[in-house]
Amino acid sequence: MQLSSPRLRAALLAAASLTLVAAVLPPPTPLGIGDRLFPELGNPGYDVLAYDLSFTYKDNKSPLDAVTVIDARALEPLERINLDFAHGKVASVEVNGEPARYESVGEDLVLTPARPVADGGALRITVRHTSDPRGRGDGGWVPTEDGLAMANQADAAHRVFPCNDHPADKALFTFRITAPDGLTAVANGVPVAPARRLGPAKTWTYRTVHPMATELAQVSVGRSAVVHRTGPHGLPLRDVVPAADRERLEPWLRKTPGHVRWMEERVGRYPFENYGVLIARATTGFELETQTLSLFEHTLFSGEGYPEWYVEAVMVHELAHQWFGDSVSPRTWSDLWLNEGHATWYEALYADGLGKYSLERRMREAYQRSDQWRAAGGPPAAPKAAAPGEKIGLFRPVVYDGAALILYALRQEIGTAAFDRIERRWVAEHRDGVAGTDDFVRLASQEAGRDLTAFLKPWLYGAKTPPMPGHPEWSTPAASGRAAPGAGGHAPGAGGHGDTGPAGTGHGEAAPAGKRV
Repeated sequence: MQLSSPRLRAALLAAASLTLVAAVLPPPTPLGIGDRLFPELGNPGYDVLAYDLSFTYKDNKSPLDAVTVIDARALEPLERINLDFAHGKVASVEVNGEPARYESVGEDLVLTPARPVADGGALRITVRHTSDPRGRGDGGWVPTEDGLAMANQADAAHRVFPCNDHPADKALFTFRITAPDGLTAVANGVPVAPARRLGPAKTWTYRTVHPMATELAQVSVGRSAVVHRTGPHGLPLRDVVPAADRERLEPWLRKTPGHVRWMEERVGRYPFENYGVLIARATTGFELETQTLSLFEHTLFSGEGYPEWYVEAVMVHELAHQWFGDSVSPRTWSDLWLNEGHATWYEALYADGLGKYSLERRMREAYQRSDQWRAAGGPPAAPKAAAPGEKIGLFRPVVYDGAALILYALRQEIGTAAFDRIERRWVAEHRDGVAGTDDFVRLASQEAGRDLTAFLKPWLYGAKTPPMPGHPEWSTPAASGRAAPGAGGHAPGAGGHGDTGPAGTGHGEAAPAGKRV
């Protein structure tokens, strides 16, 4: 038979090539980059440079049609490429413009390109797939009363789109979201152009200016109002709230410029292109620092159960994450204490400044519980891994107040001036990058003018809490033989996925029930 079509001949040759390659390669397996807490998360062999994500939304109970385009660079010769992806159906895959074989193995999507990718070679992967918001309660798409939002921390981005789902591989993002008339779509970053009408729907396009970890991606679709204002030095602020609640939420929204100013006075210029809060009518049990657009439950602002000072402190917690965790992302998930410890530290400092809950009291109460937290969850910089066959509960009190306690101890040891220099230098030197515990110890030692390894190692990795500098009277229940004050009540991290919340207010009243933040 004569093949008259060059395109048909090329397609058949590519298919034959794929069959030959598959015949000589071993069976595909899930891979990881060696993270101790998530051993199959992330993928070796390539560095993602950019994601271009397209979603077509119908309603919050139907799978979204999606296209994910990944631009990457190979770090070694690749005969196969592993992506993290689960909870969606794949229709087709192309690698560098040619059809590629694909198989799902565990929570990996394993690709076999028509021809191997050379070390250092450009890599463009196009996956046409669905993105399913149904049936998962542990992250990814979050149904709201009128649409969807995203909550991918720590390991759920790959339930939304194919990716290299580890914060060590940050990339630029473009989002294209199509939704029916009457709904508004928003995402991280800035609008590329006005929304474009396509029949009875509109398409919104957003792009990040700074690289972002997959766990920090945010897409929201709903009957939303987008509220714009200006923050310090002209910083664009953009809040996204249920349209019906726009006026009622305004007293909270207008607090953000002051929060940004407060943080900048302590750690330096805000690191991204814009900021705002996304308030969703959803039940999550947590707030989340999605990059440039932090996600909050609507009930936090309802006036029921949470005093105003506590809500403001939680808002500052998520804002602080934009520096600590977003701009400077953890090298491994064991470095999570750097994210949550710092955000909790600035949350506590802010509450202290309001005169509602003193920093020293909060740290003393944390110290009294610290040994219990370490026994339950491991030390701050080496959290206990999950038992075989179980999913890890990473967001434990030891990485919140237990980690903020390390920062308090460091400040006690080296003084406020050196501590403040560390904070500013940390976020400046590692901006838009990744960094870990060893990097922090090294930088702290340089600013202190002496090696702090021997001092910090027991705080970071010890089974027991070391003595607190400047407070020889502080003790843990094990050391004193007495129960810690308030230990029978609500402790930070006592519920849900690892709630946070102060153990009490500054006036002896019961503490608000904590939330993971």
